[in-house]
Amino acid sequence: MDTPKSQKIELVIPAYRMHTQSFLNVLDGISEEDALKRIDGKTNHIVWMAGNFVNMRYGLGWVLGLRDEDPYSDLFFQGKALDESYSYPSLDELEKKFHDISPKVFQKLHEVTDEELDEIFEIGMNIPFIRETKLNFAGMCLGREDYLCGQIGLMRKILGYPGMSYDVDDNIKY
Repeated sequence: MDTPKSQKIELVIPAYRMHTQSFLNVLDGISEEDALKRIDGKTNHIVWMAGNFVNMRYGLGWVLGLRDEDPYSDLFFQGKALDESYSYPSLDELEKKFHDISPKVFQKLHEVTDEELDEIFEIGMNIPFIRETKLNFAGMCLGREDYLCGQIGLMRKILGYPGMSYDVDDNIKY
């Protein structure tokens, strides 16, 4: 395994890789039809959750210096509310974008320096105990990914799918 330039990011990298596995596992076997179902009109559908997850990867990449654009940003950026009048991409499309952006972000996680991670990255949270830096943004992205995988996992069970597997595909290196 490559050693990252930043010691600070070493905590993020294993979580990022595990989230890659969890994302793929939690979506495994879900039909496109079921991925658009909402519960009592109150929940987001799985496509929205998956799209927001992929958008988080693009956002983290952007903060780390990548300039790849999420083609579905207008649907998912900053957790934009689900709008049933929109035409959302398929899970297959989202997984393709996920596999496109994720290794690039993984590489950037290895290249970023402590100095870059300490740079201020204002997102307007205005929470006194959170310093808005690139490092803390990376941590918040991981938290959001955890949340979304949990939501999709719950939707799996509600829709009658088995629980998510925790299998790891050793061929996925990001």
